Amino acid sequence: MFGISRQAIYQAEKRKIKRTIELTQVKSLVLQMRQEMPRLGTRKLYYLLKDDFDKQGIKIGRDALFDYLKAESMLIKPRKNYTKTTNSKHWLRKYPNLMKGITPIRPEQYFVSDITYIKSRERTHYLSLVTDAFSRKIMGYHLSDDMSAENVVRAMKMAVKKRVTTTKLIHHSDRGLQYCSSLYQMELEKNNTIPSMTDGYDCYQNALAERINGILKGEFLIHKCNTAKDLKKLIEESIVTYNNKRLHLSLNYKTPNFIHNKKSSEASFAGLI
Repeated sequence: MFGISRQAIYQAEKRKIKRTIELTQVKSLVLQMRQEMPRLGTRKLYYLLKDDFDKQGIKIGRDALFDYLKAESMLIKPRKNYTKTTNSKHWLRKYPNLMKGITPIRPEQYFVSDITYIKSRERTHYLSLVTDAFSRKIMGYHLSDDMSAENVVRAMKMAVKKRVTTTKLIHHSDRGLQYCSSLYQMELEKNNTIPSMTDGYDCYQNALAERINGILKGEFLIHKCNTAKDLKKLIEESIVTYNNKRLHLSLNYKTPNFIHNKKSSEASFAGLI
């Protein structure tokens, strides 16, 4: 009556059953990937899982993956939250912005630093981060119960220990009291590092450091820990995963550690470091 054969109906039913099985496999692969990176976006998921899809004979494009995850309520929703951690209204010396209009061309040319807050069920804690501006690799970090210069400088000390180059380094931060303190500036001078700071109160001049904070808190540190000890362990595991497994669009879908090691080796071979 409708011009559709019985065979066509049976074939359509078989295709539907096959597609359901394929999408079940897709969901399993996505859930497995999100065990380590629970808030990983769909574009990066597709890039990481494409080879697995091909091996299992699953035909699904990026847009189809978006549609399927949306139907399953598995898309990542952005979070908005802000708490001020910078006190830049002080009498200590501020330094000029040496990163304005500059694009890093090699690892360990610029380090960017920032402080962000993280809450456990015990109290509010403060995480200090030092990131390589070229590779986006987190070089140093320290979790503490306050924002004292003594605690903040520990992240920089860790970053210095992990350096693989000996070239001139510029350290960029906001105008926070901790970074302007004599203790922090002495640490920079000790390691032949030139200080650089944002102009005035413009947080966008330290946007990369703010972005790394957002990635860690928005994609990894999404569950509130009971104690500071549990939080420290979670942060350690999260930074290892971030450095070694989390892809960046700005790095052409490569990980920070891959870019850091690769470009450092190339620069060493070329006699630049």
